[in-house]
Amino acid sequence: MKGRPIVTRMKVVGKGLLALVVMAVIVLAVWTTADRGLAQNSSPAKPSLDKVFPSANKCKRCHERAFEEWEASPLSRSIHSPAFRSSLDEYLAFSGNKDKALCFRCHAPHVNEFVEQAPMFVAQVQSGDPAIDGVGCAQCHLIKAVDRSTHPPVPKYEPGKTLFGPYKDYVENRAHESLEVDLFRKSDLCMNCHFSVPAAVNLGKSNDLLGAYESSKAFKSGKECQTCHMPEQIGESANGENKRKVANHTFPGRVGKLRQEAAKLDLKTEVKGDQTKVTVTVQSLVPHNLPTTHPGWASVVLDLTIKGKNLKTVYREQRVYGRTYANAKGQKTVFDFEATKVLEDTVLKPEETRAEVFTFPTPKDAPSFDVEALLNYGPVAGPPTFLQRIEAESARGAQDPVFQPILIVKQTANVSLK
Repeated sequence: MKGRPIVTRMKVVGKGLLALVVMAVIVLAVWTTADRGLAQNSSPAKPSLDKVFPSANKCKRCHERAFEEWEASPLSRSIHSPAFRSSLDEYLAFSGNKDKALCFRCHAPHVNEFVEQAPMFVAQVQSGDPAIDGVGCAQCHLIKAVDRSTHPPVPKYEPGKTLFGPYKDYVENRAHESLEVDLFRKSDLCMNCHFSVPAAVNLGKSNDLLGAYESSKAFKSGKECQTCHMPEQIGESANGENKRKVANHTFPGRVGKLRQEAAKLDLKTEVKGDQTKVTVTVQSLVPHNLPTTHPGWASVVLDLTIKGKNLKTVYREQRVYGRTYANAKGQKTVFDFEATKVLEDTVLKPEETRAEVFTFPTPKDAPSFDVEALLNYGPVAGPPTFLQRIEAESARGAQDPVFQPILIVKQTANVSLK
């Protein structure tokens, strides 16, 4: 048999080589695509919110004391209260589709790590019974540092299995690692929430909540926020652990007996014929502004009552300590997120002493009269529709605690007219 011509044989071989090259390219492409897919699948997915910030209920298993204290504190209700739910509704109506995470940056600070889930946070609050924590255990104990170079300060979270705290002699356990961080002994830990009004107000550092607390005598003497608001006590840090000095987690302040140490009142009465003058000296004993909590509708009220014959009230007057805001239209507002200007600032500055003078007709037909001075945290204030919404949202209705004044200190005197 005759062989094929050389040229023909070369063409056949060339076609065969070409086919092999094409197949090799296809196989390589398949392998490369598969490798990319494996690489993408092997890259760690972002853990879910409940994995990074587990519910405080999980911490209860080992830290029962701290959990029970926290559960009774205002922090545990940071997104559960009807007042917050109603305020959030006001904010969302005001801001439309803007920063839905704004209110949560303090009331549920783990939103800083899951900003894309802000709508879920909103939906949880609006449900009336959030399944997520607001300010729980992990929301504080995963903070590694606080950046105070910005205003407001920014918490630096380090999610993982290491929880940070103030203890050096922590007990090793299987639930998580522990690490001593000095931040937990410093006021800086609290600053990321308790230092500034929300950024939307845009009023600058001069309008912070605490005032010049770093210039106070208390702060200069070494007292930090934790000194008063997380006072030391003897107890277990974890169940079954040896008792030692631990931090209290009820966070006393507006709620709790600590408020009774917030101020002093002194009365001085001068009767001059038909006119009487009462001077009430109000002395703030705290190293920060009074009030602080909420910049819009928090207030402290000095209430002076004069009772004459048969304890009948013959005179009553008040002094209010707080801030009055105006919105962009120049109208008064209690909502910090729409405030553009401070109209009046009567807040008691850190450790300030202020004298309030009241003048009134001298009570008649009685051998004496009674003077009663009360210093209270004032109840919630705002537009009627806002107050009605809170009342409707609350299981207690008009009896919800936010509608009630909270006594700080009381001073009384009986003045003889003989």
